[in-house]
Amino acid sequence: MTKDSGPAESGAPPRSRRRFWLVVAVLCAAVAAAWYYRAHRAAAPGTEAQGPGATAGKGAKGRYDMASRPQPVYVQLAARRDVDVKLAALGTVTARSLVSVKSRVDGQLLRVLFREGQFVKSGELLAEIDPRPYQAQVDQAAGQLARDEALLKNAKLDLARYRSLLEQDSIASQQVDTQEALVRQYKGVVLADRGQLDAARLQLSFTRITAPAAGRTGLRQVDAGNMVRASDTGGIVAIAQTHPITVLFPLPQDDLPRVLARMQAGGALAVEAYDREGSTLLGRGVLLTMDNQIDSTTGTVKLKAEFPNRDDALFPNQFVNVRLTVDSLDKAIVVPSAAIQRGAPGTYVYVVNEDDTVAVRKVKLGPVQGETAVIADGLQAGEAVVTDGADKLREGAKVERKDPAASAAAGTDAAADTRRRHKPREAKAAGASQEAGRAGKPEAPAQ
Repeated sequence: MTKDSGPAESGAPPRSRRRFWLVVAVLCAAVAAAWYYRAHRAAAPGTEAQGPGATAGKGAKGRYDMASRPQPVYVQLAARRDVDVKLAALGTVTARSLVSVKSRVDGQLLRVLFREGQFVKSGELLAEIDPRPYQAQVDQAAGQLARDEALLKNAKLDLARYRSLLEQDSIASQQVDTQEALVRQYKGVVLADRGQLDAARLQLSFTRITAPAAGRTGLRQVDAGNMVRASDTGGIVAIAQTHPITVLFPLPQDDLPRVLARMQAGGALAVEAYDREGSTLLGRGVLLTMDNQIDSTTGTVKLKAEFPNRDDALFPNQFVNVRLTVDSLDKAIVVPSAAIQRGAPGTYVYVVNEDDTVAVRKVKLGPVQGETAVIADGLQAGEAVVTDGADKLREGAKVERKDPAASAAAGTDAAADTRRRHKPREAKAAGASQEAGRAGKPEAPAQ
């Protein structure tokens, strides 16, 4: 009994000590947490000891500093210059004439005498069909005509003899009448033979296919050696007249009165064609005409303009941006379109005063042409307007003028400086790469 209870009694004190030290550790942690909490709470009242007014004063001062700090803005002067009022539209280039060259007779295509994409003149020989069958028809018609002309000549001689005998009362008048009818019959036959000969010659001429109009040839549809027929729908080639060339474009019906007024005045309306991005000028032309009715589904009317297109910048079925000049304003006041603001006052701009403060100026807007806006009323030439940075401005705010050209130059210098800083690093990396290659070791990445 004594041996069994000995280990239990000897193990009790260690468990009590562990429990004791655990309680001590918990108390120490609690004391440390309380001290940390009291220390931070002591600092907070010290801050609040300055009073709510001090904190509010600091915030108000910060807001005052932000309000009084000049806002950087881009500024540009209102200018006075002549402005062309233009209407913009999306147009399609069309050939002035588009002709499909087809064979008018059946036969074997012997030769093709044009190159694809070649400019040809009207009447120029393009292809040739085997003429022998049609030459034979011409010869046959010519022989028939010669035979019938001989018969007609003989009948006329007989008629002359019969008339002489009738005057001598040697033959009956009925025989003379019969001979006259025979002569008239032969005359009709000869006329028919001449018509057949002309038709045969015409068919023979169709074996030489010529250009019906001047223009640029397209892709060849039939190669030499193939049989072509007059009933073929594809034809041999298409010719598009591109000098000059036309452009079709629609305009809203609301713009129709201004266009009609200029056309009725007898003046030529200038038209410009730009690429799809609207940045590259492709050609200048004049307005030819307009359609005789408005499309009821779109509310637009189609107009046609003509361009010389000497440099072939315009191509059939090409999409272009069209700008039609309908009016011209002399010495109008213009500002960048970015300066125009819209809000509760209506349409307005921020005008920069001499003391670098801004004022809201309500303006009456005229035509807007791309990045330029015409000011009809409310602004004078030479006044400075804000073109960028107006989103944070208000009446009387201080601004700092920035020059766009100087900013662009600074950006260019910064980019050049960045390249100069990275150039030694790139050169070092390239040198390390060459040394690694000579040593047969893998190239280390540049740091």
